[in-house]
Amino acid sequence: MDGTKKKRIRNWVASVAGLCFIGWLGLVGYVNWAMHQPPEVFGHVMAKMPMPAYFVLPFETLWMRARKGQLKVGDAAPDLVVKKLEDHSPTDLATLWADRPVVLVFGSYT
Repeated sequence: MDGTKKKRIRNWVASVAGLCFIGWLGLVGYVNWAMHQPPEVFGHVMAKMPMPAYFVLPFETLWMRARKGQLKVGDAAPDLVVKKLEDHSPTDLATLWADRPVVLVFGSYT
């Protein structure tokens, strides 16, 4: 191979690598944006995410930054509205724990 052919190949490889990097940055930006959205939007985005993306994106770093929140140690917990299991009516948790202790269970018993 002569020098000009090697230079063309090197330029082509550099261009393809640059385009891949720009595409990767765009995908990271899109996932980062989705992680800052409500759970419904984030879930919709993640449902469409192809499996190889999970290997090339920094999900844990993005997730920890997106869900960090603003609470500091010693701050009061924010007020929370939940739906009752019986009738699915919205209930303010502050009204419940004014009278008695409240236990929140996250997960499943099955």
